[in-house]
Amino acid sequence: MLSKLDRHGSGKLCWVDPYGDTLFNEQEAQVVRHEVAALAHKSADDREKAALLDLAEILDACAATPGSYLWFMGD
Repeated sequence: MLSKLDRHGSGKLCWVDPYGDTLFNEQEAQVVRHEVAALAHKSADDREKAALLDLAEILDACAATPGSYLWFMGD
C-alpha cells in the first residue's frame, strides 16, 4: 500500500522507507494518523483496510503518549 503513495507528495506517510528505518515522534504520528484514515477510507481491499486500521491504533497510542516514537523497521 505504501508503493501507491506519491513519494513527492506533502504527506509524511510517504517518508516510510521500505528498506531502511523510519521514526515518527508523537506529533508526526498524529499527522500520519489522518493520512492512514484517508487511505483506509479509499481502500477496497479488506486485508489492506484491516492493516491500515491496525496501524491507525498504533499511531493513536503514539500520538497520545508524549515523548513516544513509532519506529518502522525496514528490510
